[in-house]
Order: sequence, then structure tokens, then C-alpha cells
Amino acid sequence: MSHSTMLPAAASSRWWSTEEVLSFRALTDLFVWERVEIWICSLMGSAIVGLSGVFPLLVIPIEAGATLKTEAGSQKLKRLLSFAIGGLLGDVFLHLLPEAWAYSCSGIDKGQNHSQQDHKTLGLWVIGGLMTFLILEKMFPDRDQESEDNERITHKATSSSLVHENKLGNGMYPRTAVRYNGVCDSSTVKVKNMNLQQPAIKIKTSGYLNLLANCIDNFTHGLAVAGSFLVSRKVGFLTTFAILLHEIPHEVGDFAILLRAGFDRWSAAKMQLSTAFGGLLGACFALCAQSPKGAENSTAWILPFTSGGFLYIALVNVVPELLEESNPRSSLQQVLLMCSGIAVMILMSAVVE
Repeated sequence: MSHSTMLPAAASSRWWSTEEVLSFRALTDLFVWERVEIWICSLMGSAIVGLSGVFPLLVIPIEAGATLKTEAGSQKLKRLLSFAIGGLLGDVFLHLLPEAWAYSCSGIDKGQNHSQQDHKTLGLWVIGGLMTFLILEKMFPDRDQESEDNERITHKATSSSLVHENKLGNGMYPRTAVRYNGVCDSSTVKVKNMNLQQPAIKIKTSGYLNLLANCIDNFTHGLAVAGSFLVSRKVGFLTTFAILLHEIPHEVGDFAILLRAGFDRWSAAKMQLSTAFGGLLGACFALCAQSPKGAENSTAWILPFTSGGFLYIALVNVVPELLEESNPRSSLQQVLLMCSGIAVMILMSAVVE
């Protein structure tokens, strides 16, 4: 009798253990799916922010790259650069540095002396960014060879004269020869194997420095996007949208700096897109840390370092070129466009907040 009564109890115990196993598996599957969803949303958000680098293609005309060497094209580029300076300064002082200060003050029960020490540390990171970009430009200096490149256009020919040939209907070839010394001659001397060598385009170091700063900046964006998705899906989407709004005017300014550095329109767009991998790397770093706090700790020093790089690009590489402008009307336009760039960043910050 006792043996028979033990069977239902054993069966009941076995049944409940199976339910617990199934419930545990369901929770595990749910947890794994949530992790996969966070990874997908974070990577997609970072990629969308990185794709904002193609937006300048919709703003800057197709023929912009070909007309930059003309006087009118040079003036258009200077106006774009003026807007870029305003955007960079607004980005540094209205977005990057305040966000870094917010991260440094987010600690619990920090004393006043400790807070001041954090602010000094942020200042040192800004100086470190400035010095790093200065050292990089010293290591890879720009050599002003524009005049030498123009003189390097050579005409290779087997004779000292140029011939213009057109075949007539009777099969005859009228030939007109032009001597290099400017004397015209109607002799029938042929010119063979005449080639024109185009000068190689020199890319300035400031263009690569700007790409480096953008790559680091996108890394922080990836940290922010992934860290916000770790909090909740709603916070993640709002953060992605806010960063996207802020990046669009910033990308236009970066595009103008790349054009000034010597990139053509399509090359600048491709290089801008290549910096999007920094955002994906930042998102992966935050997701592997598995906590928004880990992303904040990394962002707290990356943001001021990036700010120093942007300040160097704006004030050292771009402003001196605008100071060469002697036309009062053009100078006024440049100042107004600089203020417009700052105003756009103020507007973006107000919309985001």
C-alpha cells in the first residue's frame, strides 16, 4: 500500500520538474531574443546615423567639384566652409562638451572638489585632442605644390610642332603646323604620340584629420545609440532620431572641409560613409559591455578628445583661409553664414532636448 502511494507522488514530482524546465527554457529563449533584438536595433540605428554622410550630395550641386578652381566656385566653397566653422563650433560648445560634463557629473554623491577635478580632466582631454591633431599634421605636412603641379603638365611629342588634321572628301589631308615659339607654319610636318599628363591631385592632411575626428565622433554616437537601446527600445529610437537631426547639418560642414582638402564630390561622400564603421564599432563596444554605464564611462573622455580635434580643424585649418578674404561684402557673408551654422546647432539642440 505504501509503495503504491509513493508512485503518484513521484509522478507528481517529476511532472513539476518538467514544467520548471520548460518555463526556464522559455525565459532563456525570451532573454536571448531580447538580446538579439537589442543588437539588431543598435546596429541599424548606428548605420542610419552613419548614412547621414550622403545627405550633402542632395545639397551640394553635382558640378561643385569641377568648378572649385574657378573664382565663383572658390567663393561658394568659402561660404560652405563658413557654415562648417559655425557648425563645428556649435557642435563642440553646445553638444559635445555639455554632454561630457553631464557624464562627469552623473556620479553618485560626488564632492565639490571631485567635481572640479573631473572638469579639469575634461579640459585636459580637450587639450590632448588639440595636441594630437597638431602632432599628426606635423608628421604629415602639406607641401604647397600647386604651382609646381601646374608646371608639371608636359607635352610629349616627337616633333617641335603641333598639327591639326582633318580628312577632306577627296582623301587629301590639309595640315596646319603651329610652332612652340608662336610662329605659324603651313608645312606638312606630322606630330606623333602627343600625350597630355594631368597633374596628380594632392589631398591635404586636414581632410584626413577631419575623417579621423568624424570616425571618433561616430564611435561616440554608436556608444550612445547602443547604450540607449540597452535602457529601452523607446529611449533607443528617441536617441537615434536626436543624433540624426544633429548630424545632418554637421555632415554638410564636414563635406565642405573634404572638398577644400582636395576630394571630389563622390570621393568625399564615400569617405564620409567609411566613417560610419566607427559608429558600428562603438555600438558593438557598448553592447559587449552590456551596460549603459560602461558606455558612459568611455564617452566621458572620448567626447572632449573629439572636441579638441574639431576645434583644431575649425580654427587652425579653415579659419586662416577665410581670413585671406579682402572683399568686405564677402567677409560679411562669411560671418553671417558662420552665425547661421551656430544657429542651426542651437535649434537642433533645442529640438533634441
